Amino acid sequence: MDKINIKAAIEAILFASGASVELARIAQALELPDAEVQTQLDSLIEDYNSSQRGIMIIKLNDSYQMVSRKDYAAQIRTVMDLRRNTPLSQAALEVLAVVAYNQPVTKAFVEQVRGVDCSGVIGSLTTKGLIEEKGRLELPGRPLLYGTTEHFLRCFNVSSPEELPPLPETEDEGKDEKEDNSSEENKTEDPG
Repeated sequence: MDKINIKAAIEAILFASGASVELARIAQALELPDAEVQTQLDSLIEDYNSSQRGIMIIKLNDSYQMVSRKDYAAQIRTVMDLRRNTPLSQAALEVLAVVAYNQPVTKAFVEQVRGVDCSGVIGSLTTKGLIEEKGRLELPGRPLLYGTTEHFLRCFNVSSPEELPPLPETEDEGKDEKEDNSSEENKTEDPG
C-alpha cells in the first residue's frame, strides 16, 4: 500500500470500528510494522487537526479512536435527541480521583482515604463506565481492584492516567517537610 492508501485504510478502520482500536491490531490488519502505522496515524491526526474538521482522532493508552469534537456537542445532542448527562456528585468526583491517582485500588482503600462507605458511589461510577474491575488482590477474601476506563480518559480528555495533572500539596505536607528539615538541622548541629 502506498502512504495515501495506508492513511485511508486507517481512517476506514477507525470509522467502522466506532470504538478504540489498538495500534497492534491496526498494524496486523494492514500487515505493516507498528512503527510505520504509528507514523501514518500521527500524520492522519495532524491532517485532522490542521483542517479543523468536526471529527478527530484521539489516543487512549495504546489505542486510537475517531470521535466528534466537543465544540459541536450541543448540535450533536440536538440531532440525536440526547439528554444531558447528570453531573457527578462531589462524592463521586472524590472517589474517582482516589481511583485515578492510585489505581488499581480496593474499595477498602478508597473508604480509608475518604473515611466513609463508598459502595454506592463505586457502583454508580462502574455503571457510568468511568471505573471497572481490574482483577483481585492476593489477600484473604481476594478483594476487587478498581481502575479507570477508556471512557474516563475520553471524558477527561487525556491519553493515559499519567497525563492527569499533579495533585496539589496540602498545608499539612508543607508543614511536615518544614518540621523534618528543622529536626534534621538540629541533629547536625554540634552541641559543643
